Amino acid sequence: MLSDDELLRYSRQILLKQIDVDGQLRLKHGRVLIVGMGGLGSPVALYLAAAGVGELHLADFDTVDLTNLQRQIAHDTASIGQSKVDSAMARLAAINPQITLVPHRQALDADSLAAAVSGVDLVLDCSDNFSTREAVNAACVAAGKPLVSGAAIRLEGQLSVFDPRNAASPCYHCLYGHGSEAELTCSEAGVVGPLVGLVGSLQALEALKLLAGFGEPLVGRLLLIDALGTRFRELRVKRDPACEVCGGR
Repeated sequence: MLSDDELLRYSRQILLKQIDVDGQLRLKHGRVLIVGMGGLGSPVALYLAAAGVGELHLADFDTVDLTNLQRQIAHDTASIGQSKVDSAMARLAAINPQITLVPHRQALDADSLAAAVSGVDLVLDCSDNFSTREAVNAACVAAGKPLVSGAAIRLEGQLSVFDPRNAASPCYHCLYGHGSEAELTCSEAGVVGPLVGLVGSLQALEALKLLAGFGEPLVGRLLLIDALGTRFRELRVKRDPACEVCGGR
């Protein structure tokens, strides 16, 4: 059941027929893992907390740096030197004290990542390197949990949803293989703040759709964002039957 306070707090989205009280209850009972509390993870966490997703697991081993504040909006100047997880938890608790926050302050190895993924309904990859994305994808495929994956660098962004519950859905490895750690990170190539805000907000929207059960998730589609020209393109992507990660499922 939703309390009177919850009905009032979430009234504007409960008004949507696609969500209604039943969808809000599904959000309340939802459990989500957010991997990375930086430029993407900040808007993801803020919007999911505000929307009433009942349990947010926050994973990040890093601390807040002055250079983060241009885009990582969950943190502020007073947070510099603090754990990103602790900084984000304080902000999220202030936004919505009714939700449960579960911290993961250490780097997730294979075992702890598998345990973290198995304990939630949905995973959002908000990391900034291929090795983490590959590990998160493999854990989601193994556990049969949907993954909302976003990326942004310079003035370009990407977004897709990989859902192993859907037999036609590709996984992250189907699209990118092993990638390359030679790829630049935001600290090396730069990124504009509103772009990560846009990609993270879209990740949060996809998560709400999956949890509450409305709309058409971005499964089998890759959204490409060109911030320089304010253009969006969508590519259809298919599952690779020979994929070494999901090919056997």
